Amino acid sequence: MLKPAIKVAVIGYGWWGQTITKLLQDCPLIDVGLVVEVSMAMKSQASEDAKTMGFRVEQDLQAALQDSQIDALILCTPHSEHAQQIMAGAKAKKHIFCEKPLCLSFTDAQQSIQACIDNHVALGLGHERRFEQAIVDLKNKVRQGELGTLLQIEANFSQNKFLTLAPDNWRLSKELAPCGPLSATGIHLVDLAISLLGPASSVYARLNTLATSFANGDTLAIALNFPSGATALISAILTTPFDGRFCVYGSKGWIEVRDRTHPEHPTGWDVTHSNEAGEVSKTFYAPASSVRANLESFARSILDPQHRYPVSLAEMLANVAALEAIMKSAQSQQIVPIEQ
Repeated sequence: MLKPAIKVAVIGYGWWGQTITKLLQDCPLIDVGLVVEVSMAMKSQASEDAKTMGFRVEQDLQAALQDSQIDALILCTPHSEHAQQIMAGAKAKKHIFCEKPLCLSFTDAQQSIQACIDNHVALGLGHERRFEQAIVDLKNKVRQGELGTLLQIEANFSQNKFLTLAPDNWRLSKELAPCGPLSATGIHLVDLAISLLGPASSVYARLNTLATSFANGDTLAIALNFPSGATALISAILTTPFDGRFCVYGSKGWIEVRDRTHPEHPTGWDVTHSNEAGEVSKTFYAPASSVRANLESFARSILDPQHRYPVSLAEMLANVAALEAIMKSAQSQQIVPIEQ
């Protein structure tokens, strides 16, 4: 039987911190008791929202670390801050849910994961695409052998939401969010590919700034190679209207999952499945919040010892290893091996 809801502190109250806080307002498993925001402008917004949502607002992470009532931290902060915040939170015995990417380097990811292991705290990660029912069913079909030998993945996750951001927003920073299309959207597809094919072995990536002044790029193409010989071809663009597609090709058929809208406000998924005979079927999946489903699964992993969070620590590490290699390849324009 589940214990009462966990009480969390949301760290960072920008676009995504606000989105998560609002999503959790009627959640029976998670109670947002505190918001931490260093920006005065965002802190003012948090204070206004607190009047109706009932959380406390602070400006220093230490307030959350020292609060005995806070069970977990939800990190919605710049990517470069994640490693330090995860290790500080784990040392304070707080469970950690971190928005993607977990870290920007393999070494930081190793140290962050080890800190959670050593302090016996749960670690969740904002890869909500895994929690879309269409993706869950696709992975089940793969496990059951319906697609045969996996040959290739083709995937795209593009949007133009960042065109409205101020030029000094951290999400457009080469230092805080390097390889922008990767850390913004492409990393979700890298994660899905790893969840199906295991850790990747090497990568070739091309990053360009073609239609904006984004310092960290607006157009990314990735060829991610796996030990089996399979390849994942991934694109992520930050200056085109939304498009989301994940297609897996196997020796006995293929399945494409296509998003109707951005996962922030889902309106459903269209799935096309071709079997070995070439017979094509189409299925519509009704909208549901995969963001909330991910957070609830994280909460269950804390409240119920029998619940296994579906993103393993090994997969989290493999994901960061791929991310670091992709960034190196984009800079060097060479094939880069991926650390294991």
